[in-house]
Amino acid sequence: MVDGVTKMSEITYSSESAKQAENFRKFLLAMSHDIRVLLVKLADRLHNMRTLTHIKKPEKRLRIARETLDIYAPLAERIGMQEIKEELEALAFPHVYPEAHESILKRMNQIHANTDSIKDTVVAELERLLLAAGIEAEVFGREKKLYSIWRKMTYRHVSLDDQADIIAFRVIVDDAETCYRALGVVHGKWQAIPGLIKDYVSMPKPNGYQSIHTAVLGPQKKRIEIQIRSSEMDAVAEQGVAAHWLYKQHSSDNEGAQYKWLKDLLEIMEHAESPDEFLEHTKLAMYQNQVFCFTPKGQLVNLPQGSTVVDFAYAVHTDVGDSCVGGKVNGNPVQLRSRLVNGDQIEILRSTAQQPSPNWLSFVITGKAKAAIRRFISHKKKDEYQALGRTLLDRAFAIEDREINDKALVLCASKLRLNTIGEIYELVGKGELPARKILETIYPGIKLNGGHSLTSARMLDVDMNSKGGDHSVPIRGLTPGLAVHMSDCCHPIMGDRIVGIVTTGKGIMVHTIDCEALDVYSDTPESWLDLSWQAQEEDNNVFVSRIEILLEHLPGALAAVLTVVAREKGNISNIKFIERATELFRITLDIEVRDVKHLTSIIAALRASEQVNSVERAFR
Repeated sequence: MVDGVTKMSEITYSSESAKQAENFRKFLLAMSHDIRVLLVKLADRLHNMRTLTHIKKPEKRLRIARETLDIYAPLAERIGMQEIKEELEALAFPHVYPEAHESILKRMNQIHANTDSIKDTVVAELERLLLAAGIEAEVFGREKKLYSIWRKMTYRHVSLDDQADIIAFRVIVDDAETCYRALGVVHGKWQAIPGLIKDYVSMPKPNGYQSIHTAVLGPQKKRIEIQIRSSEMDAVAEQGVAAHWLYKQHSSDNEGAQYKWLKDLLEIMEHAESPDEFLEHTKLAMYQNQVFCFTPKGQLVNLPQGSTVVDFAYAVHTDVGDSCVGGKVNGNPVQLRSRLVNGDQIEILRSTAQQPSPNWLSFVITGKAKAAIRRFISHKKKDEYQALGRTLLDRAFAIEDREINDKALVLCASKLRLNTIGEIYELVGKGELPARKILETIYPGIKLNGGHSLTSARMLDVDMNSKGGDHSVPIRGLTPGLAVHMSDCCHPIMGDRIVGIVTTGKGIMVHTIDCEALDVYSDTPESWLDLSWQAQEEDNNVFVSRIEILLEHLPGALAAVLTVVAREKGNISNIKFIERATELFRITLDIEVRDVKHLTSIIAALRASEQVNSVERAFR
């Protein structure tokens, strides 16, 4: 246990974040074997925070306080140790966000003057009502902590005046059944506020927390929050895992579910590619409000607020997430990016042909999903660079009428101080190792005829509908955004005459044949590639193309343009106004289309519109 909380000081790290990540990795591994390691670490951290003001260097105080907010307070919350969590936050808050702390403190002092009388009134009234109903209960009020108020204001955009639980009242009764009786008494006296009733008794939080929360319009029509729980629930809520052991003697049926979050953190640790990524995903996994959803069989899955269908799929299992093609929420088909809410029942639709998409990273929010997707993309990118590199080498050797084989490549790898043939292919695919270098290494003294470099005359011969010539490189089968990138300067789409520029570290940048940006590469012909589209049946890929429209300044003109695009099955991803005049204004539209034919039909339809003065495809 001591080893698990001892920092790793003997090793030299590339950065402070790398050192922090490695310390935390070691801590997580020790914690997975014995959760008491976390108790020791939290006690140690709490002592450090209580003496933080004695540290002279402000930057060191800030680092320790921020680490406390990002990692240790969430960990305390995860095991239900509310008292320690709140004290850690209270001690760290003024160091990390001093201005916010001072502002909220002043505002709370103003509120205090008006709340003491209400607090006493509510406590007395609750005691009287419960006693009259034959319910033995302990009632007291408590004030919400400053950091908790600030987080709600910052992340949930709830103003201070709209927070019903700045003063919350706790009702402690004997058992779960009495909790619901007490709830009925409260609602019989004061009007409940819709949407603010939460039942964590029948649906406990992952850390074992149980309580009923309700918000009502109390005396003087003030919004107040009331928490109702049994004495056992209260002990677990305040002392967390320690009280859990005391009551359950290690025999809780919920123990596996209670520490599932720790297994998720360990899985993130395995998937993370770098220390910074590991720490980012760990924070995401630990510190977000929860939503509770169900599988079709009724199994409860807890997720951070704002989670999507893909997040749910990865929460069930990594393989389920990797093969997810769609989902049904409460029986209705939804998109993968659909956000989930409490109580949703989700069915994941899977396909063996599906793979994680780089686009998923734009909407998933859980650390586990992000780590799994990035891990897949990293491996996929390596495979695609190797496949691209193999294609480029085969093409270069074929043009020079030379033989390429594994034996020659092994000798080449040795001369270039590389370990495997795969490294050669990967570096060639990335553009970090020119194909001509491989030819010259295998065949010293070879005179290259330059045929594998694309000249201007050669470029003009590329067939617009080419399915791939003898020496052209088909770009189909490569995942956009990995080894091949559609350039933003000209927005090439299926059917355009295209060329590729081998760019160091990126693979291939695809440009249209007449893109002005190609002039920059005129002095490096070895970077040019003859590319061709390779059409496939049932190809569902979409491309973004840009058009420029000169539109009459009339009511309904823009609506007419949008209607035409929608009717032609185009999807607008961006609109930009670039010029406004009295009679006309100029806009650009970025439109998702299937190919050049699809774009041409949209442009033709727009030109036929009365409100449109002119339409041209934009290459900038």
